[in-house]
Amino acid sequence: MYCTKRKKLIKKRMLCLLFLPLNAWATSVVNLDDLKNQIHPIFTSSPNDRDQQFEKSNLSNFKENHPFDAKLITAPNTSVSLFGTTNSINIMDAVQQAVLTHPDIQQQIANFAAQNENIAVARSGYFPQFSGGINTGDMTTGERGRQLISFSATQMLYDFGKVKSSVDIQTARSWGAESQLLITVEDLSQQVASTIVNIKRLQEMVRIAEQQIIGIQHIVEITKLRARAGLSSQADPVQAQSYLESAQANLIVQNSLLIQYQLQLQNLMSFDIRQKNWVIPDSFVVRSALYVDPEMNHIPKMLQAHAEILAAQAQKFQAKLSRYPTLNVKGSMSQAVNGRNPNNNEDNGFYSSIMLEANSNFFQGGAIAAQTRSASYAEQAARAKLNSVHLDTLDQIRISREQIAHKQEQMKVLLARQRTTIKTKELYQEQYKLGTRSALDLLNAEQSIHMATSDIENARYDIYNSLVQYIAATGRGREVYGLEQKNYLGNEIKP
Repeated sequence: MYCTKRKKLIKKRMLCLLFLPLNAWATSVVNLDDLKNQIHPIFTSSPNDRDQQFEKSNLSNFKENHPFDAKLITAPNTSVSLFGTTNSINIMDAVQQAVLTHPDIQQQIANFAAQNENIAVARSGYFPQFSGGINTGDMTTGERGRQLISFSATQMLYDFGKVKSSVDIQTARSWGAESQLLITVEDLSQQVASTIVNIKRLQEMVRIAEQQIIGIQHIVEITKLRARAGLSSQADPVQAQSYLESAQANLIVQNSLLIQYQLQLQNLMSFDIRQKNWVIPDSFVVRSALYVDPEMNHIPKMLQAHAEILAAQAQKFQAKLSRYPTLNVKGSMSQAVNGRNPNNNEDNGFYSSIMLEANSNFFQGGAIAAQTRSASYAEQAARAKLNSVHLDTLDQIRISREQIAHKQEQMKVLLARQRTTIKTKELYQEQYKLGTRSALDLLNAEQSIHMATSDIENARYDIYNSLVQYIAATGRGREVYGLEQKNYLGNEIKP
């Protein structure tokens, strides 16, 4: 036995010597630092070598080398639609369709379900833990042909609440995941509603731009007739044509913006929306409850911050409990095959035992105290986040209410301005026929009418947009858009 071990040792030393550079044998005394410097380059490359290798590499191969599987991408299910052949869709139904099909919602539902399973993992600490296996004997001794089949069971009797604190942590995180799902629902609802409001706004802008072109074309015809008759300057039709071309350019811009928002909405809703007519019913304004104080415990971001507080408190409690012992009852049995059972030294022996076991972590280098402090700081951060969300919510509520009140007052003035500009245009037309007004005055009057109309529609849809922002800030999206108690992918959207 001694000779065998010595031969192995000599063999290992000879293998080590084979890695030495030849010049290490040139002297009888080997310098360890020089030897290290000589061996190190054998196993490592210099930074310059690596840089050259990187520069020589073809970055276009990244696509081929990266283990990305395009088959994992699932195209949106455009066949799932709540509307069928219906052309008119109200804003609430549109939001429900988006929540039904959008992958962001599916992702958060899956995250929520995964976190719920972590609660079951934590609760498993209350139940018996079974384990078993088979192992051989010592391969360096005569016992190498033996197999030992073992089986053990452990049941926690008392742990001062460690398992419960783990369950509390995972439950709080589950509430946080549910709150994140509600946040995603509110964000998606806001995006869809805001996009529909902008589509309605731009449809009005396109209509107004088309009316403006018709009005200016009429003035162009009048100026041409008067210029041919010698009743006005030849510059009048040229100037009118310039206004017409400006109006036509504005129509192109408005159409472009309209198409962009339609494509954005189509992406959110996962079906072709080009032929759909969008409706914002009066109930949308009523449901928003603009001047009703919101319930803070229904705002998803508030719920998420509160869940983070609960999780931090549970983590701090768990860190404190780790100082206390855990009492278990443990049973085991083993059966030796082709050898002795090490538990009772019997050939092919069977052994069983039942015992009480107490485990405790007496010292971990200050880890427990650090974990407690970390959880305390996390709780402070979560409380600060809760207060911050509360302030942001109040700020958004005040801003939305002020904007809506301001726009309502503005619309009164704009409606009066519209009536004035229409009357001014009528007067200018009569005066232009009499030669007391120029074509420029008539063109400006026509332009003022459409500007006033555009300002009215912009103010109207600014009010709708402010309502959308208010609904999102107060967490009323589920109620306003009819998402409460709706079952999506097996989950109900509710606080």
